[in-house]
Parts: sequence; structure tokens; C-alpha cells
Amino acid sequence: MQDRSNLSLAASVVAGLGASVCCVLPLVLVMAGLGGSWLASLKALEPFRPVFVAAAVLALFFAWRGIFNKAEVCEPGQACAVPRVQRRRKTVFWFVATLVVGLLTFPYYAVLFV
Repeated sequence: MQDRSNLSLAASVVAGLGASVCCVLPLVLVMAGLGGSWLASLKALEPFRPVFVAAAVLALFFAWRGIFNKAEVCEPGQACAVPRVQRRRKTVFWFVATLVVGLLTFPYYAVLFV
């Protein structure tokens, strides 16, 4: 179950990046000094944004269910039985969730950077 929640966290980050690639990536590249007309081609991914948003939310849900669902039975000596490991997993989940929400909402506050 732990491997699935780690995979779900990684998938949510990738989907969040995919959902915001049309807005975040051009801004980051321009801030890095890179530019050109090829940046406009990144807008071609805009129609796929709802798919990436749905994938990110779904992956976050499965990660949340894998981390916070107490249905998993742990034997002593396993990683899931160590409280420090559980706290670390929850901390990583909330960090990733905050990152994904920030990426998904970026198009709404991107005008503040222009």
C-alpha cells in the first residue's frame, strides 16, 4: 500500500506539471532569459488541461487514501509501523498537495507576474 501511495504522489506532481505547462513553463523560461516564438507552441497543450487536472486530483485522492486510511495492518518491524516514517509520509503528502494546488491554480494568478 505504501508503494502505491508513493506512486500516486509522484503521479499527482507530474499531472500537476502537465496541467500548468501552458502557463508556468513559459514564464519560467522567460525569467531564465530564454524566449522566442517557439514558446507559443506550448499553448497547444491548453485543451488537455482538464485531463491533467482530473489526473492530478485523482492521484492525490489515491495518495491520501493510501496514507491516511488506517485499514492497513502493520506488523512490528515494518516501515508502516514506525511513527516517524508515518509523519514523514504525511509531511511529504501535504507538501506535494500544496505544490499541486499551486500549479493547478497558477493560470488564475499568473497575471500578477506579467
